Amino acid sequence: MRVNDLRPPGPAAGTAALLQRLRDGKPRTRAELVAETGLARSTVAERIETLLASGFLRHADKAESTGGRPPTMFAFNPAARVVLAADIGATHMLLAVTDLDGNVLAEESHEQDIAEGPEKVLDEVCAGGKRLLAQVNRHPDDLLGVGVGLPGPVEHSTGRPNSPPIMPGWDNFDVMGYVHQRLHARTYVDNDVNIMALGEHRTQWPDASDLLFVKVATGIGSGLISDGRLHRGAQGAAGDMGHVQLPHGADVPCRCGNVGCLEAIASGAAVAAKLTAAGTPASSSSDVVALARSGSVPALTMLRQAGRDIGEVLATAVSLFNPSVIVIGGSLSLAGEHLIAGVREVVYRRSLPLATQHLRIVTSRAGERAGVLGAAFMVIGQAFEPALLDELVSA
Repeated sequence: MRVNDLRPPGPAAGTAALLQRLRDGKPRTRAELVAETGLARSTVAERIETLLASGFLRHADKAESTGGRPPTMFAFNPAARVVLAADIGATHMLLAVTDLDGNVLAEESHEQDIAEGPEKVLDEVCAGGKRLLAQVNRHPDDLLGVGVGLPGPVEHSTGRPNSPPIMPGWDNFDVMGYVHQRLHARTYVDNDVNIMALGEHRTQWPDASDLLFVKVATGIGSGLISDGRLHRGAQGAAGDMGHVQLPHGADVPCRCGNVGCLEAIASGAAVAAKLTAAGTPASSSSDVVALARSGSVPALTMLRQAGRDIGEVLATAVSLFNPSVIVIGGSLSLAGEHLIAGVREVVYRRSLPLATQHLRIVTSRAGERAGVLGAAFMVIGQAFEPALLDELVSA
């Protein structure tokens, strides 16, 4: 965050400025906070007392004395609240409770069909959240908020899915209101690839201001980090690369209703269908991964080609967006190097040398936790905005 972003006007903004400074984990004295924020000494003292009373700050070890009584130091308290994060995929769900630094305190994962509808799936999120809170001895009142990732387009401002192709019954459903009614906590919702991009960026590539995260699983999608922030686009549809048409796939139907989409040609479901048609039975991304790990030549060959197909779309994205890092995640990325090798082969060949000079194309480091970590950081980032922080510390 830029220094200018830490000096907005108003009491709530002053409190947020102070808290944001301390969220890096480094204890500071009152004098250091005055110097760093530009706020008056009396204002800093008042804000510190407010944050101490709310639990977001704690006393740290005293600073080294230069004569007289050593000055008191203050540090951010990540245990002040907890966050419930839910990464919901087409066929699975991962839930986690984290502290305010995004550290996972407890988690659980199980199969869950998104097609069962919003009530059944979200009831499981709420029930699982309560189980995890009990496991870490925290009360639902300790929730800072709930973050939910869904495998389809989401209008982030309202948290409502927008015509999701694999989510019958979810279109325009009030996810935020439904979860809030049951857990009485602020709820934020986004596309699952967006939160994966956010989680990967915050935990693994914090210095990469422009990052592209690509999820290759049952479907294909991407999340964009631009200038250090998640870029969602005008209607939250940014990064929907799975439905970019490939010239050589014009006759392949896609579940979105069009033909020739990247997802219909290179996703885990598409590769599984091609393998089955060629005499190597596979019904899912997991089957493809298992075949690849066992050394199946047809599976490895098709994964390499899927990587090339994905690379064709990414080569255009590299020219338009110029990221410094492309991260390949999702279940199909677990199959080994053949998929990412195909991506690199095409991107480095097709994109301009200036755009690829320092470009890194890597597999996800956050792995299966990328989504829940991103969901947690989405909640934390929203909660500590000046407009909400004032309400939070007052409560």
